[in-house]
Amino acid sequence: MKNITYLFLLLNCMACNNSHKEVRQPNILWISHEDLGPIYGAYGDDYANTPILDQLAEKSIRFTQVFSNAPICAPARSTLITGIYASSLGTQHLRSDIPVPEQMKILPEVMREAGYYTSNNVKTDYNFSYEGRWDESSKEAHWRNRPDGKPFFSVFNFMITHEGPTNALRPSDTSGLKNFHDPKKANLPPHLPDSPKMREIWAHMYDLLSVFDQQVGELLGQLEEDGLLEETIVFVFSDHGHGLPGHKRWLDNAGLQVPFLLHVPEKYKNLVGNIAAPESDRLVSFVDFAPTTLALAGVSVPEIMEGVNFLAEEERKYVFGYRDRADDVYEVSRSVFDGRHLYIRHFMPHLPYYQNALIFNKGGSYAEINRLREVGDLPEATRKMFTPKPVEILYDLKTDPLEQHNLANDPKFKNKIAELADKLDGWMIENRDTGLLSEGLMIQQASVNNASVYEVSRAYPEADFKVILNVAKMVGKIKDVSQVMPYLESEIDAVRFWGLVGIDAYEGEIDAIFSQLYGMLSDEAPAVAIKAAEILIKREENKLAYKVLGEMLLLADEVQVLQAAISVRQLGAKANPLIPLIKEEVFPKYSGDIWGRYRSWSYPMFIGMALDQAQINCGLDIPVKK
Repeated sequence: MKNITYLFLLLNCMACNNSHKEVRQPNILWISHEDLGPIYGAYGDDYANTPILDQLAEKSIRFTQVFSNAPICAPARSTLITGIYASSLGTQHLRSDIPVPEQMKILPEVMREAGYYTSNNVKTDYNFSYEGRWDESSKEAHWRNRPDGKPFFSVFNFMITHEGPTNALRPSDTSGLKNFHDPKKANLPPHLPDSPKMREIWAHMYDLLSVFDQQVGELLGQLEEDGLLEETIVFVFSDHGHGLPGHKRWLDNAGLQVPFLLHVPEKYKNLVGNIAAPESDRLVSFVDFAPTTLALAGVSVPEIMEGVNFLAEEERKYVFGYRDRADDVYEVSRSVFDGRHLYIRHFMPHLPYYQNALIFNKGGSYAEINRLREVGDLPEATRKMFTPKPVEILYDLKTDPLEQHNLANDPKFKNKIAELADKLDGWMIENRDTGLLSEGLMIQQASVNNASVYEVSRAYPEADFKVILNVAKMVGKIKDVSQVMPYLESEIDAVRFWGLVGIDAYEGEIDAIFSQLYGMLSDEAPAVAIKAAEILIKREENKLAYKVLGEMLLLADEVQVLQAAISVRQLGAKANPLIPLIKEEVFPKYSGDIWGRYRSWSYPMFIGMALDQAQINCGLDIPVKK
């Protein structure tokens, strides 16, 4: 790589070199990395050592209000590459294989039709097939492989900052650094315990950011070598918050806010004429990246895209977020942010964020939290991760940037909560949020109708979707089980499902609806029957419910099996009657070489993880990866 100081001198004087040149379509380069919030030095973090990024920021637009729409990689990346909310496509779960509309063209396909060479190096993780959608997607993919004279859209995804390296503490990952961050100077957030181990992990996370900083310099150096610096618009961003508890997987600002630098060469400054300052506080989210990239290239935005050009004159007033299944941990949470106040609604508030699941029993920061929990030495903010969640949360990020004070019950914020709750409801209905259908139901209906999940959700009349949403909003607020009884007889599968979720969250007596629950064990929708069986086993260890849950574990549809496996895990020691079936018939179908245990990285892994934890809950010694 050529001297990086020279590189930025070149960036600084580009204006004097291009006035006589013909302005052509810009090349566009996305440089993304994993699992870090906005902690570059350019964002005011004195602990960070990011000289390349900081110099780039001086010649770029530094956006301060940019958000992933999901706090975990697959739904975040699905949203990025499609310009469509993952919750609209059904791609909001981690990890899955979702039927998408045949007519849908993702960003590289539209760019390719406009004459661009498109390359991706190398991560996809879209929750649908990427085959045929790029000119090249591989470890060797590079703009240098394009035909002469073609403009390019290239993506480079750097994984060094992923939660894996962050928590593994491997010296080999940072062997190229000369200076390391001092753990004693680490400034931990309140929700992480202040222990020597956690400080070491936090410092290592910043070391990995320094490695990424070097990688950015190498890539920019390649642009310089090719004479393309003044021909290329560069995006630099992370895919969501830090790869640590309370960040990744958590639907809050710590999980959603990301850094974003937009470098626009002088000859293309007219394309960002609405942003005069080197810093912008415009609200931007990942759903907007594809439409904005197309606008920069002078390409029309497909109607199916739900994002907007964030460089246009009209600015967003709200950004939305979603968190659904991650690995074998179910969740349905949604958020809306207005630039100051973050409103979060939990549709499964009875399930803590930090569940009894293998993903939370691995090494690094999770092992340290589990160790401190066993000895009773966790701070209150960490202990909250293990408890049921509030149904509603409101944070004022101006006065409470670390999100420690929930204002949802403060009468002074009644109007703000009503405003944001209404915006969230409207967004979910308008975009037919597939999280309301549940993963099992949406896949079943897509299969029966030979359609995409997107098309299935849009086939619901608005009135029906409003009913589903209203029943889902009852979860955690039910005062008497009689409130739910009418919904258990609904003709709409999703209404029956959410009625059952409400019962699962209800801590009072449910004797009055046992007969309805027995009838629902034979429901035509497996997702409904599975949930009814889970509730009956939790409440009375019902023999017929065990039989039904066992039958569901043997289905051919892996999505339904996954829900059944998660329900079995949720039973704790009460899952014991199912252990022989799991060991002899179910688990062998999903075993393989991934992590030395599972058949693939998708549904079979998560089914296997849920069944492994279920066996551990029943006292078995299972050789799982830590």
